[in-house]
Amino acid sequence: MAHVVAEPCFDCKYTDCVVVCPVDCFYEGAQMLYISPDECIDCEACVPECPVEAIFHEDNLPDEWKDFTALNAEMTPTCPVINEKKDALETESCDQSRKKG
Repeated sequence: MAHVVAEPCFDCKYTDCVVVCPVDCFYEGAQMLYISPDECIDCEACVPECPVEAIFHEDNLPDEWKDFTALNAEMTPTCPVINEKKDALETESCDQSRKKG
């Protein structure tokens, strides 16, 4: 089992989560981050670090975001590893997601 980055990360890309990951299983796409299901050790260190609450254990992923499990698996081989904090995208949708949390 693994954790999954879901919809709230889209157009945000806060990277608070990547610096606490002990196995560097985060990958950076153009619009969001992804977690490699083959590398995630299920430690949950990333979950409380996400300011928009975009990271879920795959068993607890809301139904409307179930497709993100496959998307994370599909995208990680095509994206670079990210393990250092970067500036978030700070788009309007990102700002709205953060205000909800």
